[in-house]
Order: sequence, then structure tokens, then C-alpha cells
Amino acid sequence: WKAKKVSKATIHWRFLLPWVASGRGARALVSETAAERRTEEIDAQGMKWLGRGLYPLVACWAVYSLITRPHKSWWSWAIHSLAHAVYTFGFISMTPQLFVNYKLKSVAHLPWKAFMYKAFNTFIDDVFSWIIAMPMSHRIACLRDDVVFFVYLYQRYLYPVDKTRPNEFGFAYELPE
Repeated sequence: WKAKKVSKATIHWRFLLPWVASGRGARALVSETAAERRTEEIDAQGMKWLGRGLYPLVACWAVYSLITRPHKSWWSWAIHSLAHAVYTFGFISMTPQLFVNYKLKSVAHLPWKAFMYKAFNTFIDDVFSWIIAMPMSHRIACLRDDVVFFVYLYQRYLYPVDKTRPNEFGFAYELPE
């Protein structure tokens, strides 16, 4: 469900075959309110700017790693580069919500139980990333989640909570007036 949400893909039937539509065309198939369309536009703008900055950075890092670091084989270099790409794409998929909060100058309502679940999940990831032996890049990726979480906490302090705005799961806690 996460891949479907991030890619904004929908499956529809045409000529007795399933067809997959993604991007803006897929969203046109689903009815949206004006607020949802505005949020989607801001989200797309954030993804575009992050992608423009970080996709080339991932490619440059892969080339830099190939030139300067010893690898056992091409396969080892490819796995190493793809792992770093996954960590970067995870960061790119987390930060547009912060951009949307900044642009709308509000934070979507998050129930206390869900908020505490996210906080404990972030803390537990950090603890296990330092207890269990794993590559440093994975540990840094866990700390990246903390940075995003603390920025969200700061935004929650700074901006009002909008219960009419749908959260990341598309659920609004109050109807708009």
C-alpha cells in the first residue's frame, strides 16, 4: 500500500485487461476536493525539488564510491550504491509532509496514540541501530528519521493543528465548514 500511495498508481480495467496509471493521470481518476488538490500540488512541488537535488547527489556518490573506495566486485559496488539510493529515496519520501506543513502553515491532526506510536518507533529504531552490528550508513539513515521527526515536532509547536486537513492516510478528523 505504501508503494501505491507514493507512486500514486491506480489500477483500472480496459479491454478486459488491468491497466496501471500513475502520476497526475492516476489522480485525475479519483475525485478530490480543492484542498486535496492544493495539498497534492504542494507535495508534488516538494518531491520535484528534493528529487532535483538528491537524485544527482546519489549518482555522484555512486561514481565517487566506485573511484575512491575498494570493492570486492562490481556486484558489491552495485549493492552498496543501491542501498545508499534506498536510504536517500526514503528521506525524499518522508520530507514532503514537512514541506506541505510549511506551505499551508498548519499541521494535520494526529491522534495522541498514533503520535506516541511514531515517537516510540523512532526511539526504538535508534536504540537497535546502535545495539545491533550494522553498517554505519544504516545507522545514519535511522538518525535521518529523527531529524525529520524533530522538525515535525517543531512544526507542531509552531503551526496550529488543522483537524479538517487529511493526514497521510487521507483521514480528516473534522468536516470542513
